[in-house]
Amino acid sequence: MDKFEERLAKSRDEVERCQKERQLDSCLSCEEWKGCEIRKRYTQSVYESMSKGKEGGFEF
Repeated sequence: MDKFEERLAKSRDEVERCQKERQLDSCLSCEEWKGCEIRKRYTQSVYESMSKGKEGGFEF
């Protein structure tokens, strides 16, 4: 597992822990989801894991 995958796993665990504490199945059910720092870190770690740290964007 590389450093990007490790960060992704850590941030995914953080999101799941938050959802469990709030008794939610999804971040979208949370009233704070738009400004949530935990969710922002998770999203960033997904991008970094996909790009392996290279610059540039993604087209979905």
